[in-house]
Amino acid sequence: MQGSLNEIDIRSILQLIELGQRTGELMVEAYSSSLMTNEILHCHPSRLTGQCWLVFCWNGRIIYAGESEATNRRLRDYLRRYKAETVLSELEVPSIASVNAPEYGYLWVLLENQVITPAIARSIVHCMVQETLFDLLSLHQGAFIFEMGSALAPQLTTLEISPLLANIFKQVQEWKKFHPHITSPNQCPLITDRSKLQHTVRPQVFETLNRWADGQTSIRQIARHLHRDIVMVTKAIYPFVQQGLVQLLTPHPENSLTPLEPLNDRNRSPRIVCIDDDIVIRQTVETILKEQGYEAIAIGNPLKALSLVFQLKPDLILCDIAMPELNGYEICAMLRNSTAFRQTPIVMLTGIDGFIDRLKARMIRATNYLTKPFGDAELLTLVETYIGPGKLMNTTLESKLEDEFMSELETL
Repeated sequence: MQGSLNEIDIRSILQLIELGQRTGELMVEAYSSSLMTNEILHCHPSRLTGQCWLVFCWNGRIIYAGESEATNRRLRDYLRRYKAETVLSELEVPSIASVNAPEYGYLWVLLENQVITPAIARSIVHCMVQETLFDLLSLHQGAFIFEMGSALAPQLTTLEISPLLANIFKQVQEWKKFHPHITSPNQCPLITDRSKLQHTVRPQVFETLNRWADGQTSIRQIARHLHRDIVMVTKAIYPFVQQGLVQLLTPHPENSLTPLEPLNDRNRSPRIVCIDDDIVIRQTVETILKEQGYEAIAIGNPLKALSLVFQLKPDLILCDIAMPELNGYEICAMLRNSTAFRQTPIVMLTGIDGFIDRLKARMIRATNYLTKPFGDAELLTLVETYIGPGKLMNTTLESKLEDEFMSELETL
């Protein structure tokens, strides 16, 4: 079984594995929208260069999941809670590491050397699987391959897929509420003005933030160290990011940290351009999106739309397929040839009973499609999936959330 995430999503893939009680290894490869889907699918796994995750299954249940080229950093983070992280450097490389599961192998060595108990080992595996599934359910572009084979052995635990998916999917939906202020669990919080923060929050809250918001420890690492849910930790930090008291840094490929774009720029409403020659569709899209706090611009002339899109630099583009002079496929292909729009979500609108040429859509690297006529919920769900919610949060709600999140922060 193999294919593209444009054709089937991760939830459906894992549900098929569960229903079929499959045993084997699922590999999911993320790739840039600048790469062609068919190029990815015909690559041998060793030639794929994007981030890659592995999920090991036995009889439709998950044994372990992680990145294919994982280091021991994640395992060290989890072991820190049990004051056992320093032991890793003293251990020999386990033989199981040769099957793309070094973390799993080291866990068994720690278990055999009685550094950790079986209960702790199972808890760590459970956390690793949840963390990996969170990343996979957040992924929209990539390729997958499921290879039937013998199970990863020996086994520490087996986890039922359906309850895991339900829980993680809920987390992913909650996570979207933090966009665009917080966009990745790998971002590192850093206090921008300690003096101001100290006079703004209670002493206990300041001490907790001062300990963790060092610009070097990611949100995900904080969650690992504290053995807390990633969404709970992010909720606690979110109000301070909104107020500008905490800045987020993102890891650079060379392991240095660089600031994200200025908070003022990120505070603007997400911008969406709709290209459609049907005035009713244009008015519908503008009304729905503006009511939800988005900046929506509808353009009826496809030729004019091309030049305007480069000026507007939208966060997402909705584009009708059937238009005179230039059709949606041609517009999408032109935009994808520009570096400015290689990563921008482009959603095709189709009104021909849901018909869309899937091969052509893959070739031009369209992100998704939406069938006309559509309702408010359909449009908003799709938009939120790619660029998060609009900016409608009022000050009363923000204040209420801040109080709740600070209470949570104090309990960490």
